[in-house]
Amino acid sequence: MSSSKHFTPLARPHAFFTADESAQYFECGYSCDHAILLVLDSRKIFFTDSRYTTEAKEYLARGTTLVESANLLESMIATLKKERVSTLSFDPLQVCVQEYQTLLAKLPKCRLEPLPNFHQQLRIIKTDEQVALIAKSQKLNKKAYKHFATMIERLDNPTELYLHALARQALEQDGSYALSFNPILSINANAAKPHALPCQDRLSDGDLLLFDAGIKYKRYCSDRTRTACFTQGRIHFSKKQKFRDTKLQKIYDTVRKAQESAITNLRAGMSGKHIDALAREVIDKAGFGKYFSHSTGHGIGLDIHELPRISAKSSMIIEDGMVFSIEPGIYLPNLYGVRIEDLVVVRNGRAEVL
Repeated sequence: MSSSKHFTPLARPHAFFTADESAQYFECGYSCDHAILLVLDSRKIFFTDSRYTTEAKEYLARGTTLVESANLLESMIATLKKERVSTLSFDPLQVCVQEYQTLLAKLPKCRLEPLPNFHQQLRIIKTDEQVALIAKSQKLNKKAYKHFATMIERLDNPTELYLHALARQALEQDGSYALSFNPILSINANAAKPHALPCQDRLSDGDLLLFDAGIKYKRYCSDRTRTACFTQGRIHFSKKQKFRDTKLQKIYDTVRKAQESAITNLRAGMSGKHIDALAREVIDKAGFGKYFSHSTGHGIGLDIHELPRISAKSSMIIEDGMVFSIEPGIYLPNLYGVRIEDLVVVRNGRAEVL
């Protein structure tokens, strides 16, 4: 049952700065790993050093002022003094103590306003164009999964480490796409660690393989997890899986039911914790509640983890245009782990799988 509450969007600050690459790209179409973007109402000033200015001139959106500097923070401070900015917003999760102390000392007449995750809040409602980019990214990701399955079937008893390297190759498609994150690939007991590192375990007949991966398309991320059974040299990443171990099959069916229940029953107006409960109650009822150790989902966009949070602690209200994962899991230490993940967008009050 949906709530009558509605999401209250954050008002865009009149003046803010960010060194976050996703925020920079969103604001002015370009980013690099050593830059500060200063936004003063509709004006945007991009500070970077000589290593990046040639490229920045080519890609920065029209109207963005480029400033080359050997000391980005000092150059921004000089601009703020010249413009007599009275209030400056920033994300305290992305600013170090030394930078903050410098700003305090050199801008005594400017009020510093910490707004945690403020830019992700500004981006939380996706436009139709942004949803289409995420959907395209996920479509390419699914295609890579199919290709990876054919690559696995050519191998004889490969290690996780080798499969992990092969997965990166399948996802990147000869360098055409960047990864959303380092893929998670694990066999049997290693899959009981939700974010397992690949090891020397080998894939054999009847084994469980958990694969969690995503790529970027025009900077927008995808994310998908499947848990599959490797049988007689064959593997597929559809949701229809058959395992020889009856307990494992029960766990798999429970996770699938939990995921599909959450997707089917979530509604705009619900809180993140309400949606989390839709998945969690299925797993609790099956007797595996203590083995579901993480949240049900997370937002996605330019970052692999964005707002909203779909967790037991999240009071954020879900609205049309939000895109997030639904990915419940069950993890039995030293035995196996199962997770199934898809991305959804909320449209007309309901979830659509991307």
